[in-house]
Amino acid sequence: MNLRNTIILMTTFAVVSDAILIPFYPQFFAARYGVTSPVHAGAYVACISIVVMLTLPVWARIARRLDAMHLLVYTQCAAGVLSVASYFAATVPLFWVLSLAMFMCKSSYLLMYPYMMRLEAKASHAHTIGVLSVVVHFGAIAGAVAGGLVMQVWDAHHCIFAMAAGDFVQMVICMWLIRTHHIARRCRFLTDASDAGDEAVGADRADHADGAKAQAIRSGLRERMPILRLALLMLAFDFCVYLIRPFMSSYWQDVTGSSSELASGLVFAIPGMVALAALRINKRLAARGKGLPNQMSANLLLCTAGMLLQGVETPLAIVAGRIMFGWALFQIVVRLDVTMFALSTPASYAADYSVVNFFQNLGVLLASFAAGAIVDATGLRAPFLIASAGLVLTALLSVWLLDRPRAADVSAASDTSNLSDAEHQTVTGPLSSDLTDSGVTVRAN
Repeated sequence: MNLRNTIILMTTFAVVSDAILIPFYPQFFAARYGVTSPVHAGAYVACISIVVMLTLPVWARIARRLDAMHLLVYTQCAAGVLSVASYFAATVPLFWVLSLAMFMCKSSYLLMYPYMMRLEAKASHAHTIGVLSVVVHFGAIAGAVAGGLVMQVWDAHHCIFAMAAGDFVQMVICMWLIRTHHIARRCRFLTDASDAGDEAVGADRADHADGAKAQAIRSGLRERMPILRLALLMLAFDFCVYLIRPFMSSYWQDVTGSSSELASGLVFAIPGMVALAALRINKRLAARGKGLPNQMSANLLLCTAGMLLQGVETPLAIVAGRIMFGWALFQIVVRLDVTMFALSTPASYAADYSVVNFFQNLGVLLASFAAGAIVDATGLRAPFLIASAGLVLTALLSVWLLDRPRAADVSAASDTSNLSDAEHQTVTGPLSSDLTDSGVTVRAN
């Protein structure tokens, strides 16, 4: 198995172990510690997002010197040990401390995303992003089903051992990759360009330090504005999507009157199953030279319709809504990620990804706090209605943030306006072909 496929396999274990308890934290705290407050479960999920937000930039900074594969050996081992330790936590505060420390260490596996994209050619980015998106959805399937099965057959706190097993498997895979691929401890992605940039900065300081520094700040801010706009859109989108997540299984059980965790886990995982089908359909259409209409606004409105259907308190409407929601979610996530890498450069992948991930986790954080408060005040149905309204606003926001022409685009257009048709195709062709492999269309703004 080559490096790329092994990293995808390792990411699968990571996502599965993460997703085991995600749908069941209200039931977990009720069964293990007798805590039934929905605000408490929402606050806990929000704190997971906080620690990931704060620690991922730290891991990214360390990975500038220590190769991420070596870093994961230590962090995943620590995550597994802390996960096992949280099993023996006798009180809720001790469980919070140990489990959140575990998520701090576990978050380092997110570095594998930009790590692998650096190893991939630009032409294969779209397909790889589609595959990784399916891995995330597949992880939701396997994790939710595994968590529901463990909780139904044994009890809630045994899920912790399954989470720890995933961490130790990642550690072993990293050790094997380091040995078989002779991966050095020093990061392989320290480019000559960055060294040259450091030398240029040193020369500028010697000549005109203050002016060069001010110009660099202005230039850097202009260059990062597209990423920041995209990150803002991702924040709004993730807030809406994750608003329904903490209490989805509780909502299903309340509507159906069934206490089966396995059934609620399967319903929770429907979007993941749809994502598997969507990837295959996109690939087949791309192979035939066709593609699905993939306007961001249209998919956001489809996502809104699916969200509203889930708010109809009948099992059939919920299942139909989950299917529509899952289809739109996959198309939106792939397009947003392709856009991110199209706006970035290989030397900036990790830094730009950490910025985007920060905003995404901020959206999850806000959603987690809001979900607990909303459910506590108004019931389990309200998050679907509020999330639907939020998605409509996000669709309007996407038109403003993604469809705005950039100064760089205008300049590039003027530079290519005098080219022949063949030359113009040479300039614009790679980005277009980069996106057709997964059946998505992206405007790199």
